[in-house]
Amino acid sequence: MDPEILLRFLCTFLIIDELKKLCRHRHRQHVLYSRLIRENHIQTRPMYCRINQSVPVLDRFFSQEDPRPDFRLSRESLAVLLNLLNQDRRHGWGATIEILVFLFWLASGASYRVVSRVFGMPRSTVHYIFHRVTKEVLAIRYQVIHLPTTPEDLEVVSRGFAGLARHRAFMKAVGAIDGCHIRIKCPSGPDGQCYRNRKLFPSIILQAVCDHRGRFIDTYVGWLGSVHDSRVLRHSPLYNGGYPCLQRPLPLITPYKRPVQGVGAQHFNSHHSRARSIIERAFGMMKNRFRAIFLQALEVHHTLVPHVITACAVLHNICLSAGDIVAPEDEPEGDGAEDDEGEAGLEAVSGALWRDQLSAEVSALEEVPPDHDYC
Repeated sequence: MDPEILLRFLCTFLIIDELKKLCRHRHRQHVLYSRLIRENHIQTRPMYCRINQSVPVLDRFFSQEDPRPDFRLSRESLAVLLNLLNQDRRHGWGATIEILVFLFWLASGASYRVVSRVFGMPRSTVHYIFHRVTKEVLAIRYQVIHLPTTPEDLEVVSRGFAGLARHRAFMKAVGAIDGCHIRIKCPSGPDGQCYRNRKLFPSIILQAVCDHRGRFIDTYVGWLGSVHDSRVLRHSPLYNGGYPCLQRPLPLITPYKRPVQGVGAQHFNSHHSRARSIIERAFGMMKNRFRAIFLQALEVHHTLVPHVITACAVLHNICLSAGDIVAPEDEPEGDGAEDDEGEAGLEAVSGALWRDQLSAEVSALEEVPPDHDYC
């Protein structure tokens, strides 16, 4: 036999033999690795198709670092959210990854293009995930945002407001209501100017009611910024019998208008201001958590703004339930005094008789000491 042919044959045989040994070695390694996983000796990251978990934002998350700088939610809040959504992804990116993409968008206020680069996925996928998760969060809205459901819950809230107001007369209160303007990009077309509020920037109105802890118990969002608060209230489910357990018309207790006449009215306004400040604080906590989208014009189509804002309110409540609290950065600021026509309109839907009764009780009853805990 030709020596050259023989040499080639021997080299080929040796290479095949080495490859077989390597395959057997790798198989033994795989069996050992699988056994270690089953016996919990090795902790692995969850596997998601087509996702590169080495990108910095995911590497920090799966390395058990604090997720709040990137996603504005603690791990406890994320666990509550995942449990409520109860989405078992058998395909796609996985529920955790999709929720992280959605939260990163809320936390950063970045464009779909920027988010796609951060997570290493197509921009069209980020767009799809944003709309999908928004719908899923809205679907759990009434599990998270609701009025007190039991007499015991109602009593806790009532005592909480008495503690805030520092007067037992306010045990009749079950919520604090206010509205705020959410900045948006001015829509094009002739209707765009209708979104400009009295401060001349385009906005959509969020009306919300919260309990004594700042948890939202009702939200209503979508009216144009030029519309007055009293008109928004009149058209809201809260006022129009959307809640059968509430009286109609809604007994809305407003403060006495300035200039306040009499010492009793002044005392009432003082206690009233202490109690209602919690709604301003609730707005402040939500805005500070998602400051990237609340402190600048929302970079989405104006028809999607109500969905985004409602999702933020849901996340706000989830965070409070998990003890994940972000305090307002600054003292809450109101929208300022309304015009005379607006004040008259708000007065017309308020519980003026209830206010007079409460004012009389404030004058007759003792105050609650500042350190008294009604809760």
